[in-house]
Amino acid sequence: MARHLITSAIPYINGIKHLGNLVGSQLPADLYARYLRGRGNEVLFLCATDEHGTPAELAAAKAGKPVAEYCAEMHAVQSEIADGFRLSFDHFGRSSSDQNHRLTQHFAARLADADLIREVSETQMYSKADGRFLPDRYIEGTCPNCGFDSARGDQCDNCTKQLDPVDLINPHSTISGSTDLEMRETKHLYLRQSQMKDQLEEWIDTREGWPVLTTSIAKKWLNDGDGLQDRGITRDLDWGIPVKRGESDWPGMEGKVFYVWFDAPIEYIACAQEWVDAGKGADWERWWRTDKGADDVTYTQFMGKDNVPFHTLSFPATILGSGEPWKLVDYIKSFNYLNYDGGQFSTSRGRGVFMDQALEILPADYWRWWLLSHVPETSDSEFTWESFQSGVNKDLADVLGNFVSRVTKFCRSKFGEVVPEGGTTAAEDRNSTDASAHWLFHELQERLEAYENHMDQIEIRKAANELRAMWVAGNEYLQKAAPWSTFKTDPEAAAAQIRFALNLIPFYAVLSAPFIPDAAARMLVDMKADDCAWPATVDEALTQLKAGHAFTVPDVLFAKITDEQREDWQQRFAGKRD
Repeated sequence: MARHLITSAIPYINGIKHLGNLVGSQLPADLYARYLRGRGNEVLFLCATDEHGTPAELAAAKAGKPVAEYCAEMHAVQSEIADGFRLSFDHFGRSSSDQNHRLTQHFAARLADADLIREVSETQMYSKADGRFLPDRYIEGTCPNCGFDSARGDQCDNCTKQLDPVDLINPHSTISGSTDLEMRETKHLYLRQSQMKDQLEEWIDTREGWPVLTTSIAKKWLNDGDGLQDRGITRDLDWGIPVKRGESDWPGMEGKVFYVWFDAPIEYIACAQEWVDAGKGADWERWWRTDKGADDVTYTQFMGKDNVPFHTLSFPATILGSGEPWKLVDYIKSFNYLNYDGGQFSTSRGRGVFMDQALEILPADYWRWWLLSHVPETSDSEFTWESFQSGVNKDLADVLGNFVSRVTKFCRSKFGEVVPEGGTTAAEDRNSTDASAHWLFHELQERLEAYENHMDQIEIRKAANELRAMWVAGNEYLQKAAPWSTFKTDPEAAAAQIRFALNLIPFYAVLSAPFIPDAAARMLVDMKADDCAWPATVDEALTQLKAGHAFTVPDVLFAKITDEQREDWQQRFAGKRD
């Protein structure tokens, strides 16, 4: 049994996320975790809310609540929505936890001891109207790199370039809107990433099979322009982890906090400590410390492409620079963007579907299937209501749902709600005369092998295509075998055909569970096959339900989306147009 550590990029606390956020990290990570568990592996799947920095302060101020209270409420909301989408986190933590406070301060001390932190006096934007410095998201302006007019003080969301507030063209305060800004001197700590360039590049070169998107972004940051730059790890903010050197005060850093992008990735580790402290697990160090057994763990991270620089450079610099035996990531699965119906998702304009809204109108499986089968792996992809309706209706209702309904209802009408006895199937006897079953048997053998290979490689779209093809093959078998015709002349042969087809239902359920867990669970319950495990062979899988095994004809697995529903939702979530 292999051991797998999986982390999803942790979402900002400031509000409910849209479908693009979901498919860019958490949902693919859940798919992979469910698949690995289904194959019998030991998995620790961690995520958390990212609660520090300007996003939290600004959102709390807008809500008129103390920031700590706001973060606690939003963590509960995001946790509930994650449950609604059946995200199977072993623990959903908080970057504001005591565990993360202590660990972040510990790493800072280790880096300082290694002479990898330097103190810098610099000038930063100060707003006279607001009476404070304007770090990160407290300031917006035009990106000097691509011309995007809503670039933040720390990064441009359009071109992903990391920025400093002083880089912005026509900057303004996001608190008051004031442009009455001036440069004032302040003191901060910088992580000396430049000193680790060669070590980081050598480490990246040892990572096998990373997606081109991940490696190209990392190499660009290492080698473009002046190369890897030192990066500030403190901010002039009230909310965050106080700057300390371990448990000791840091002279000159009073009143400052660590930069959110320094402490947020450390929460991956702290989250495992929270998992243990919450009584959900034991011995978190065997997952994170190579001197405690983590050397046999495979660690996979999932994230959108905008997060890649921090996870391929800054966080590894923190880990490597500490000189301690922490587990480093083995594979980073990064994603492009999901756009919305000819444009972008927009919170301010109410444009696009957000996670809570999605669950209000349809069950989680509908969304999980479409998003994962259209995941933006190699390029940006686009959500349209026409594509969503088509994917749900054709794949889920017409193919999988239709197969389950046809087989179970026909069996009930001719043999009752029990697996019929009679004849032999291709899975029971290779000499069976059912040519259609032999075709299906070999088709499933090839498809299952391809499906498992794609899932192992985290090639999600390809895996979804193979899964869909297996569903389609079941319907093709029914058309070729035509048990309704066979029954008229040879009821025993028809019984064998239906017994063979009924066994496909738990087979499909187990394979589909990573994508559509609720429907898969219903299929297993109705077939009274809860104990079915991942198939070792197709022969074994298609002989699990023996003659005489009782079942219940399921209700409709997937209701079709009507044109009226599609048009209503299309209008409802269109938002304001420019």
